[in-house]
Amino acid sequence: MKKLLLAIILVLSGSLFAHSQTALMHAPQGFDSLRTNIQHGKIDTVGYESKTVGTVRRAIIYTPPGYSKKKKYPVLYLLHGIGGDEKEWLNGGKPQIILDNLYAGGKLEPMIVVMPNGRAMKDDRATGNIMDPDKVQAFATFEKDLLNDLIPFIEKTFPVLGDREHRAIAGLSMGGGQSLNFGLGNLDEFAWVGGFSSAPNTKRPEELVPNPEEAKAKLKLLWISCGDNDGLITFSKRTHDYLYQKGVPHIYYIEPGVHDFKVWKNGLYMFSQLLFKPVNAASFSKYTVLGTPAYTNVRSARYPQILPDNRVVFRVKAPDAQKVQIDLGRKYDMKKDTGGYWVVTTDSVGEGFHYYILLIDGVALTDPASETFYGMGRMASGIEIPFAGGGYYAVKNVPHGDVRIKRYYSAVTNSWRRFFIYTPPGYDVKANDKYPVLYILHGGGEDERGWAEQGRTDLILDNLIAEGKAKPMLVVMMDGNLSSGGLAGFGESSLRLFENELKRVVIPFVENNFRTETDAKNRALAGLSLGGLQTLYAGIKNTQLFSYLGVFSSGWFANQPALVDPQYAFMKDNTATINQNLRSLWVSVGGKEDIAYNNCKIMLQKFDEMGVKYTYSEYHGGHTWPVWRNNFYNFAQVLFK
Repeated sequence: MKKLLLAIILVLSGSLFAHSQTALMHAPQGFDSLRTNIQHGKIDTVGYESKTVGTVRRAIIYTPPGYSKKKKYPVLYLLHGIGGDEKEWLNGGKPQIILDNLYAGGKLEPMIVVMPNGRAMKDDRATGNIMDPDKVQAFATFEKDLLNDLIPFIEKTFPVLGDREHRAIAGLSMGGGQSLNFGLGNLDEFAWVGGFSSAPNTKRPEELVPNPEEAKAKLKLLWISCGDNDGLITFSKRTHDYLYQKGVPHIYYIEPGVHDFKVWKNGLYMFSQLLFKPVNAASFSKYTVLGTPAYTNVRSARYPQILPDNRVVFRVKAPDAQKVQIDLGRKYDMKKDTGGYWVVTTDSVGEGFHYYILLIDGVALTDPASETFYGMGRMASGIEIPFAGGGYYAVKNVPHGDVRIKRYYSAVTNSWRRFFIYTPPGYDVKANDKYPVLYILHGGGEDERGWAEQGRTDLILDNLIAEGKAKPMLVVMMDGNLSSGGLAGFGESSLRLFENELKRVVIPFVENNFRTETDAKNRALAGLSLGGLQTLYAGIKNTQLFSYLGVFSSGWFANQPALVDPQYAFMKDNTATINQNLRSLWVSVGGKEDIAYNNCKIMLQKFDEMGVKYTYSEYHGGHTWPVWRNNFYNFAQVLFK
């Protein structure tokens, strides 16, 4: 067992990590302080006729230092929040000072900045109940006013470049939502879009970017930023998550702060420097101060945080400790700050789920900020790294099944045991329906919780069933730990014990207590690593019970002939029966970095020699849960069809 765990750690060390970026950016002290020894831009108020509203409306115009009517400029439309008007940026953010200082430092492309009133109604003052429905609706109406009235006025009155590549829109709070809605909704008008602390008026991501490929082609820059303690950060994060899943380049910038001008001024400082210049999307991941708390954190825990390039920031309070490390496949030494917190930023971590532990003065502990998972033969912390291709196990607006815990008494072990079982959507309503069953097994050092928690079995099947890609089925997640010795006690006797538990106890119990089909064509057995060996042993010997076998990251040990040779002898003598009974023997491994790779390849050579039919799949990622989730996703689509 210890050798296997060590091997897993060595594989993780080689496969989970990539080189990281270290640059972090934030406005320096004094960026918003008035400097008298530099050139200054000019602030004016203009009035324009709005056919949308039916009145003359006002906007604030900032023209840059050295402004000349003989030169043409790009334009940034800068929008205010729900409680403000065209003067809010001037009163709270002093954008002219920020921009003047940037020009003096040679950091800004000369541009005109237009600060309009985004409340498109005749009485557009921020008075009375600003949440009145008609006033809220006026912020949506402003899209028409902006496109049909204001932009044409600006382009007629000022020397501006009138194409989309020289037009940007950004805003704070309600104006941030407007900027995302209007900018992303009018990609032929805007190539540069920024939302600072965007408010609930922000459309759902699927509406904002219904065509990701078009957004990739037309956007020069999409900026989304927020303070980490802003109660509205969920709206920014859901947009970021969707864009990440769809591969739309963007900057997701999180900094310490709340819903105020400290954050918004920094947003303007950062965003404006990127405008109307060549940008490198590959560098977008460096533009942040803080990361996003991991999905696997306990409620309200701010750390660990995941940065956009999948580096992880750990922060642990241990004021009296002498040495603290994070063991995430490799060990990272943490550094102590003056508040008694130990901090470290890792290299980029591979996508998906990974175990980790804290080492405090040499003692292995779980991180109190993280959910814990049974793995590596103990309770361990776990971290979920966002995966752009992980939509198949995301929580979606589809019908959801249940994961239930069922206790049973085993006459094989003379003890009370339990399994987890997934029942598909509608199981309790469709009282006359019977379902096929997949019995699925965890790996060494794990238990029946593995597939339910680390594996995301329910979400994967919910999504597949909703898309019509998998048959509704029951999934029984057994505890494959039957011998007290764990892997140290692994051998023919422990495999036989598992076979007896499965055949004599679990299958009869499931079929007596749940509505199941009871023939071989409606039963499947699968497992990962050690569970894959159990599947090979019990499945191959009982093809009269199972028509589908899934073997993930596993294979008979090439160096244990006393155990393995009888298995191959049985297969050789029963090849015709195995091929006839099995509709699918599905074998997968996590690439050459998977510790099971060589054993699996040798086993498949044996299968070829004997003429045993199988399907082989390879998904790179080593001996890890990201690989096994993908294995289950693909295997489930084969079953019971």
